[in-house]
Amino acid sequence: MEFRDFTAAQVRIARPTDKLEEVIDFYVNGLGFKEIQKFKGNRGYEGVIIGLPDVNYHLEFTRHFDGSPCSAPTKDNLLVFYIANKEEINKVSHRLHKMGYREVDPDNSYWKEQGITIEDPDGWRIVLMNRLYD
Repeated sequence: MEFRDFTAAQVRIARPTDKLEEVIDFYVNGLGFKEIQKFKGNRGYEGVIIGLPDVNYHLEFTRHFDGSPCSAPTKDNLLVFYIANKEEINKVSHRLHKMGYREVDPDNSYWKEQGITIEDPDGWRIVLMNRLYD
């Protein structure tokens, strides 16, 4: 069965954090995302929307003024970036390493074959995968 009536113009993944400044530093200065918008006072929340340059895929991180407890659920919840250029992966990985973020072993060894797994400040894992989506 094929559906053709779902035409989302944009995709955004949103999650809370208690480490908003550290998360912004990780994704903007570490990974090289672009800060699109910051907001404050929206029903007790503040946050940031970041994305890849010129792409309609965004990440949103929020913090509630009363606190936003949000530990990462498992080590296999991943945000995977498929990057064809191995030198780009090495450059980003080195920059994150200098910021104090080291490579971690993934639960699924598939991600280690051609990728690098790193935890963000909240313990959520990203994978820099050296291949095109298959």
